[in-house]
Amino acid sequence: MPKDYTNLKRKITAALNAPERGKTLLVAVKRGRDARRDQLATLEDPEEFRIGIKEIKTASIENLDSLIETFSSNCEKNGNKVFFAKDGKAVIDYILDLANKNNVTLIEKSKSLTTEEIELNHHLQAEKKDLTVVETDLGERIIQLVDEKPYHLVFPAIHKTQGEVAEIFSDVTGTQIPDDLVAIMDAVRKHLRPTFLNSQLGITGANIAVAETGSIIVETNEGNARLVSAVPDIHVVVVGMEKIIDTWDEALKLVMAHPISATGTRLTNYVSIVTERLPLGQTTARELHVIILDNGRSKMRQDPWLKEGLNCIRCGACMNACPTYGVVGGHTFGYIYPGPIGIPWTEEVHGLDKASEFAHLCISCGLCKEICPADIDIPMMIAKVKEEDVEQNGQLTPNKILSRSDDFARIASATAPLSNWIIQSRLTRSFMDRFLGIEKRRQLPRFKRRTFEKQFASIKKQVQNPKGKIVYFVDLVANYNEPELGVKAVNLLQESGIEIVLAPKLKPSGMPYISYGELKKAKQIAEWNVNLLADYVEKGYDIVATEPTAVYCLRFAYPKLLDNSKKSTDVAGRSFEYFEYLMEKCEQTSLRRANNRTEDRGTIGFHIPCHQRALSSGKFTISALENAGYRVKVIETGTCCGMAGTFGLKKGPLGYDLSMAVGKPLFDLFNSENPPIKIIATESSVCTTQLQDGTKCELIHPLNLISK
Repeated sequence: MPKDYTNLKRKITAALNAPERGKTLLVAVKRGRDARRDQLATLEDPEEFRIGIKEIKTASIENLDSLIETFSSNCEKNGNKVFFAKDGKAVIDYILDLANKNNVTLIEKSKSLTTEEIELNHHLQAEKKDLTVVETDLGERIIQLVDEKPYHLVFPAIHKTQGEVAEIFSDVTGTQIPDDLVAIMDAVRKHLRPTFLNSQLGITGANIAVAETGSIIVETNEGNARLVSAVPDIHVVVVGMEKIIDTWDEALKLVMAHPISATGTRLTNYVSIVTERLPLGQTTARELHVIILDNGRSKMRQDPWLKEGLNCIRCGACMNACPTYGVVGGHTFGYIYPGPIGIPWTEEVHGLDKASEFAHLCISCGLCKEICPADIDIPMMIAKVKEEDVEQNGQLTPNKILSRSDDFARIASATAPLSNWIIQSRLTRSFMDRFLGIEKRRQLPRFKRRTFEKQFASIKKQVQNPKGKIVYFVDLVANYNEPELGVKAVNLLQESGIEIVLAPKLKPSGMPYISYGELKKAKQIAEWNVNLLADYVEKGYDIVATEPTAVYCLRFAYPKLLDNSKKSTDVAGRSFEYFEYLMEKCEQTSLRRANNRTEDRGTIGFHIPCHQRALSSGKFTISALENAGYRVKVIETGTCCGMAGTFGLKKGPLGYDLSMAVGKPLFDLFNSENPPIKIIATESSVCTTQLQDGTKCELIHPLNLISK
């Protein structure tokens, strides 16, 4: 029997039943997204900056062995001690030995995800009963006092309200603290001051370790890390080996990248650089110990699919963009490392059993990659973790069915209209809901017997002196459900002077297989399609699709699945969105409203599908609509509509319920527009389904709004 994820579903339901906490989280992550966007806009070239960060991290991981050696040598020359720890136990034993030798009873800590990873506090206090470990970062102190794990990489206590924080510090101080920010902060300072003054050993992490000088850099906004690293006689740094970079030039770029992506600021309030331990007052024998932690990182470095995860700079931006994290939070979407990047990291350092508990919260929208400052392909890493989970624990029934949606569509189309009557009947929907896990409240598409492929020969024209030649990649919906869309697409391009062919036996994109962790089948489809299309590319053809996800697969997923083979990159480089090709390649500037839309005078609401954000963010489509005389307004939350391919078709909390909760802020935006939005244009077939169910608007594909 496949694993049924009962515990995960229970957690999701609990999160959905706590709307106030959910609203607080949504506001917080949106604030993070918006601040990052605004700060990036102040850079001369944001994309060049992003490429630079990726190059720094990639080169560092490639040269990690020599960088560790150089860093260790220079750090020791500075009079410090360096210890390489294979795992968390080695770190714990080393610090316990230090504490015992120096009669340490009080340790202060600054925020460190690496020490959270190995649950350092718990193990230290369990092994040495007279030892007290105090977190001095406010967020970390809050979750330490209530014995919780971090909710977010950057904001560990983001889920706690001001009132809850007041109660927590009232309990620990024995003093009633009012629900007032100034009063709370005053109480926190008084609570932590004795720790800063009396601790004998301070532990920090490190945002960066610079091999060039053997220095470490710690970035904070509260200043606590500066006290933790400066006041105690012994300072211990626990740094993941992947944080080591080569030069100070690289370090300065990362010092900017961290806060821009994490909080939308150019610098953190405090940037502490520690190179050696200097005397303080009468105390001259002060020590600095740097512990370089492996704990699965070497294994990760050898994995061609997961190696890129070592490029993570721990900014938390992927959490701010992730649609499901923004609803359920880090205690559901995470183990110790939460959010999208937490899935591959958890699999590598804590094991598949921990990662699989939340891996399927990823709905393959791809937004984590788009927001990542190091351009890490987090979605495909997660797909790999899902694959391992499916191989070990089996595939859920609805995932099995929906990943094979192309087979189902082919049969349903061949038997239409009978298939439509059967599928839409109340009895069938109840059966599918109860036994197959397909949500009965969700609209299902209708199928056409006369597919687009059957109609193509009758609409194909001989174009004299064509401006261009394309293969039309007709994905599932345009072939089986809405062949009239494919016909419109072909006719408009032919009228614009483009020669069009179909590649015989081309398969749908295969994205559901990626979404549900069946990468071997996804690779088979990628190989098949690329081999077919590469022949056309060699003959001078471009590839055009009306479904954004199909272009996303052609440009990004297929090369990844096929190890960036020459054929796959050739095909990727010649693949275009429909309106991108129409407006750029055809230089189309004489569009008009479709005949049945001449009376539409209101503003068109435009929805950008997630996979289109990685392509053009809809700019070519918007340009086409405006060229045809429409007023267009992009309406978005900055994240997903919630449908996420076939995810929203599934029953229950790990499907429809979560899908609609993710979509609600977007539904509300569309429904509250004044003057009202009557028409939403979007190119995604699945987003159309979601927005039809959640808004009061008419959903229209942009192609159906224009003519030549």
